[in-house]
Amino acid sequence: MFNALKSALLGTALLASVLLAGHSLAAPNDNATPPAATTSATAAAPATAMLAPAANATTDANPYGLGALWEQGDAVAKGTLLILVIMSMGSWYVIFTKFTEQAKLLKFAKAAQANFWNSGSVRQAADALDAASPFRFIAEKGLDGASKHNGLLGSVDFNTWATMSIQRAMGTVQSRMQDGLAVLATVGSTAPFVGLFGTVWGIYHALVKIGMSGQASIDKVAGPVGEALIMTAIGLAVAVPAVLGYNFLVRRNKAVMEEVNAFGADLHAVLLASAIK
Repeated sequence: MFNALKSALLGTALLASVLLAGHSLAAPNDNATPPAATTSATAAAPATAMLAPAANATTDANPYGLGALWEQGDAVAKGTLLILVIMSMGSWYVIFTKFTEQAKLLKFAKAAQANFWNSGSVRQAADALDAASPFRFIAEKGLDGASKHNGLLGSVDFNTWATMSIQRAMGTVQSRMQDGLAVLATVGSTAPFVGLFGTVWGIYHALVKIGMSGQASIDKVAGPVGEALIMTAIGLAVAVPAVLGYNFLVRRNKAVMEEVNAFGADLHAVLLASAIK
């Protein structure tokens, strides 16, 4: 009986000690949580403070862009940029206008080939063509030459006189077709050098700023060097479309002139046959 009571007391004491030990171990863990949270909040505050300037820097304008080039550039830099802009606008205007003109000429060529030779006479065929058609212009010049073959001109062989009249008309048409191509050739050959001039001028400003500051820091030379590189890029961007447009238009002019030359040869043969009759 005494031994059983002693065992029960020992078991109760052991259980109480275990419970007290568990409570003492759990208390530090509960108390340690707030310092950890405080540390996390403290660490998050500088991170938020670091993100704020970055967000503000993103919204700031680029100090080395085209806007800065225009605002910070002197009269020479602005003048060079304006020249490149004018050259680019002129070249694109010529490209679009000449392309439209050539499309009309090809349309006139198809109309002349389809309707001109089915008429009863050269005069009727010429009157049936559009007033702006170069083929009507050539036909009328050929008819005028045939009608004016008298007086001193009558001593010239009719074949030679008709050939000269038609060739003069075709030469006029070819000269009109080449209008504006000189602009593209000029822009394509000079725009890179205009951009190169802007590059040299920008590098010169970079060297001047280095000499005035006494140190070759990036903030002293980044602006002028960026200006120089932008000028080079703009010069190439102006020259490349002009050269490509020039080659494209010259190739189309050859196709149109093939139609004009064929029409002139056929017209010459018809005028000779009409004169023989």
